[in-house]
Amino acid sequence: MKVLCAMLCLFLFVAVFVVSPVCADNSKLNIKISEADDLILEIMQMPEQSIPADLLAKAEGIVIFPSVLKGGFIFGARYGTGVALHRGKKTRKWSAPCFYRIAGGSWGLQIGGQVIDLVLVITNERGMKGLLQNNFTLGGDAAVSAGPVGRNAEVATDLFLKAGIVSYSRSKGLFAGIALDGAVLSPIADANEKYYGKQLTSYDILMANKVQPTDEGKALIATINKYSK
Repeated sequence: MKVLCAMLCLFLFVAVFVVSPVCADNSKLNIKISEADDLILEIMQMPEQSIPADLLAKAEGIVIFPSVLKGGFIFGARYGTGVALHRGKKTRKWSAPCFYRIAGGSWGLQIGGQVIDLVLVITNERGMKGLLQNNFTLGGDAAVSAGPVGRNAEVATDLFLKAGIVSYSRSKGLFAGIALDGAVLSPIADANEKYYGKQLTSYDILMANKVQPTDEGKALIATINKYSK
């Protein structure tokens, strides 16, 4: 009976938060970009708990998920939407934001729900290539590691070589590295099309620079630039 209830809870969670339409009007999509901007600002203003400056300076990309919902009863699930950006190797300029979702399940003794903020720093080309897939599994398609914290923290050289992605989460004001193996990232095609006014792949936005950032996107890029030089 308990297992049946757990499966029902998981089904309802997925039905409400994963299957529901993601495409929203542009005002809501602008809010999502602004929330990502606010999250980076808040994180980087905490010197002892921020992402190391050296890591951001060498990053090839970043994915920002404000308010990822985690919840479940015995079974667990997580779902959230956010934006990804890529930095060109030669130009060192950030791309326009591309809308992404994160979804995944877990098994374990858990009950209740929790909202966390999540930041993924793409450290190498392998991690960036994985992000461009339609369904990219963290820990499967590219290694993901919990990242060190502290603006002046030393970042080991092998972190850039071994881990395609370094992950951070914030819950109840605390910011720390987090293990995310099994979570799946995918671009939100309908949101990107609605926001930029034409059909685009994640490659078009992140790598080919076929669109220019909006005012909200420029503000987010300015914030990331402030802490990634």
